[in-house]
Amino acid sequence: MAQKTERIQFLRAVRQLRRIRSFYAAAMLLWAGSAAWSGWQASGGRQMWVSVLLLAVFTALFVTASVSLRRIAVPATGRPVHHAAPHAVSSTRRHAPA
Repeated sequence: MAQKTERIQFLRAVRQLRRIRSFYAAAMLLWAGSAAWSGWQASGGRQMWVSVLLLAVFTALFVTASVSLRRIAVPATGRPVHHAAPHAVSSTRRHAPA
C-alpha cells in the first residue's frame, strides 16, 4: 500500500511543479514586458530596476523548477497511467429492445 501512496504523491508533486513552472514562465513574460516598458519610459529609473529585479527572481524560480523536473524521472510501473476502469465489450444484451 505504501508504494501506491508514494507514487500518487510523487505524481501530484510532478504535476504541481509543471503548473508552477508555467506560472513562473508567465510571470517572466509579464516582468520582461514591464521592464521593457519602464525602460522605454524612464531609462534607469526605479520602476525599471524593480521590474528587472523581479524578472531575475522569476527567472531563477523558473530555472529551479525546470532543473527539479529534469532531475526527477517518473518511474515506470508497466501499468497504464490513467486509472479508468477497463471497458469490457459484452456480446450479450442485458436489456430487451424497447
